[in-house]
Amino acid sequence: MLALICALVIVSCKQEKKDTSDKPTVAMAKSVGKINEVSVIVEPQLWKGNLGDTIRKYLAAEVPGLPQEEPLFSMRQMPEDAFTGFARKNRTFLKINKGADKDFQVLESKYANPQIGFVISGKTDEEIAALIRDNADRIIKDYKDIELKEKQERIKKSLEKIPQLQQKMGITMDIPTAYRVAIEEDKFFWIRKDIEHGSMNLMIYEVPISKVDKDSNTIASIIKIRDSVGAEKIPTESGNFITEEAYAPYLYERTIDGKFTYETKGTWEIKDRFMAGPFVNYMIEDKKNNRYLVAEGFVFAPSTYKRDNMFELEAIIETIEF
Repeated sequence: MLALICALVIVSCKQEKKDTSDKPTVAMAKSVGKINEVSVIVEPQLWKGNLGDTIRKYLAAEVPGLPQEEPLFSMRQMPEDAFTGFARKNRTFLKINKGADKDFQVLESKYANPQIGFVISGKTDEEIAALIRDNADRIIKDYKDIELKEKQERIKKSLEKIPQLQQKMGITMDIPTAYRVAIEEDKFFWIRKDIEHGSMNLMIYEVPISKVDKDSNTIASIIKIRDSVGAEKIPTESGNFITEEAYAPYLYERTIDGKFTYETKGTWEIKDRFMAGPFVNYMIEDKKNNRYLVAEGFVFAPSTYKRDNMFELEAIIETIEF
């Protein structure tokens, strides 16, 4: 009898373990939110004071290269007791804990996927503000990275196949179906998307590597090239499509598809037509073919905000593969 009881207990334990392991795994919810919108979880009195000013100084800093002031991120402030349920699914968030020990936490896909959140704690406003200042570059980069990937995922849901880009330029790009080829030549493409009161545009072409000086004259070389190509290829009723002279463009160095790249942001204009707008120009060094592959995005949309338009063009260009 004792042996029988022991056998039944063993079988029961094995069965219990099996049932536990067979329980279905709950999938993490998909994150939500507008592109470049950050939830800021901070109490109203702190948001209205110096701490809020510090947060806005970095996350609402001016986007470089736009003709009017626009913030890096739109922000949605909420108190901690509102940060529950659906609110926790936002793709990006910044949470402030005043009164806790000094701490800087990074939360990846904590409440939804994909998601990046930062929790900054401190005893005083000054302690928290110092952590924000010290980590601002990291915070902004991580937010931008996840938003870029999200935008590219949305683009992939509706792609326009342009095999000519591979045939003539040796590249592929993820381009949404809303865009159309306006001009196609052997080594030049102008691709457009109509928007309310304007258009979003992509130019793709190539220039010899020798045309760009890698020294103090780099920015001048790039502007000379884009002005000559724009004046020749972009049709206007009068005047030329050139770089606006009043404001110096911003020049960055980065990598696209593993290749060294110059990224230039500035403002274009058509003289005598009072037309202008932002542009971003990528000159991607393709040593194998002794060329720079040039991909430029520019927007014409008078009297409207253009941050999100330019972000879409950047997201498209950064899908280039050789």
